Amino acid sequence: MDSSKLKAIEEMNESPTHLTSSLLAVAFLTSFGSSMLYGYNLAVVNSPAVYIKDFYNRTSVSRNGTGLDGEALTLMYSLTVSVFAIGGLLGSLMVGMLVTRFGRKGTVVNSTVLVFIAGSLMGFSRICGSPEMVIFGRFVTGIHSGISLSVVPMYLGEIAPKNLRGFLGLVPSLFICAGVFSAQILGLHEILGKEDHWPLFLSLVVIPTFIQLMLLPWFPESPRYLLIEKHNVHATIIALKWYRAKCNIQSEIEEMQEEQRSLSSVETVSVWRLILDPLVRWQLLSVVVINIGMQLSGIDALWFYTNDIFRNAGIPDPEIQYTTVGTGAIEIIAGLIGCFTIEKLGRRPLIIGGFLVMGFCCAGITLSLVLQVHLPFMRYVSVGCVVGIIAGFCIGPAGVPFLITAELFKQSHRPAAYTVGGSLNWISNFTVGFVFPFLQMSAGSYCYLVFCCVCLAVAAFVFFVIPETKNKTFVEISQMFASKEAVPETQGLGHPDQLKLRKMNGYGTLENGSLEFDSSSSVP
Repeated sequence: MDSSKLKAIEEMNESPTHLTSSLLAVAFLTSFGSSMLYGYNLAVVNSPAVYIKDFYNRTSVSRNGTGLDGEALTLMYSLTVSVFAIGGLLGSLMVGMLVTRFGRKGTVVNSTVLVFIAGSLMGFSRICGSPEMVIFGRFVTGIHSGISLSVVPMYLGEIAPKNLRGFLGLVPSLFICAGVFSAQILGLHEILGKEDHWPLFLSLVVIPTFIQLMLLPWFPESPRYLLIEKHNVHATIIALKWYRAKCNIQSEIEEMQEEQRSLSSVETVSVWRLILDPLVRWQLLSVVVINIGMQLSGIDALWFYTNDIFRNAGIPDPEIQYTTVGTGAIEIIAGLIGCFTIEKLGRRPLIIGGFLVMGFCCAGITLSLVLQVHLPFMRYVSVGCVVGIIAGFCIGPAGVPFLITAELFKQSHRPAAYTVGGSLNWISNFTVGFVFPFLQMSAGSYCYLVFCCVCLAVAAFVFFVIPETKNKTFVEISQMFASKEAVPETQGLGHPDQLKLRKMNGYGTLENGSLEFDSSSSVP
């Protein structure tokens, strides 16, 4: 009788946790007020590019009596596009410090001040006749995006139960796609695509952030942060009651405490300690590859310069803006497919399949652009390949890398891992945004073959290295990587306690059988 009751209790504890209104509300608020701005700012400079360049040129005439030549104007506009990534890099480097000091939710809330500063600078730039305000505003909003792009997935990954972590982890990427689509819709000539409206167009980012600032503070902080880092059991219980419907809160707290005990001698590690830690080498390498790969896949080149790509493909100028909006709708559909299939298919199929689709479509763009001189219908094939790249990206590579960064590391290493992944993400973002116009001028249609090789290489790496993390706890995921970093049996046999401490201090991973090995070694 007792054993049957125990079995029933275990089955109850293992039953899936349902999605609650509080979880959904936090996912939507954080994504709407933070993640969506990243997508919006990627695409917002695309439609008014001609007007922004004209503003730069007229300002130069009024200041210096002469306009800018074509190369200088291209350089100024490329700086306007890519300075967003420089700000993002700075923001990503601040993530570890901010989330440790202010918490996950606190960092999201406090960083909203950056959006209001950036919106004011860009909104009043034309009145003040200052191109510098546009560029600096893009830099400041980049800082905010650099922070939120790491903190939002971290926050959602920590408040989500393991059976919903994939779904909630892809909500930010869905809103990134929604941000791109919003910028494309609002950039239509019939709405804000006129010359008089571009400062307003750039500064609209303050609206979703204001809504987030009004509502998000009413929701609790991450339970894992409250318990493991702040040791506040009472606040943890309150937070779990907010985010869970009918579940055994005690069992979830015990799971967190188990992780806390395994990390009892490990502080929140710095980036340098993370890099030097041999027990997380494969996890760190995975984060490096997928974060660099998602940017060097060429997706930002498409978002920054979509109009130019379609123009080179032979699409008439009046039709380009509507073609671009059509690709935005594809992004939303692909993002929804990713959100609602990740918990069934897993992480690996989405990210591998997404990169494979992007790689083949990059090769298809090159082929179609080369052949369209002789075969006019190939221009439509190139547009189809652009749509394929965007759809492949939004299904998996857009959000899974941030989700995997949260899943591959436990509490002590997670902030540093997001700092590394985020900084590499933004460095790659800046490189593509700044170099692509010149690469396109020098290599022409063949520049997309570079992106093809990157996509196929990342897909191969994920296939051979990264395991499936669906429906697993953070401790279970770390144990899957433990076999890759196993300590040699001959090392430290004279000091079994030292071997045990090395495992615990390195990453808190206690491999199966290690306790038995330690105890047996102490027997004379």
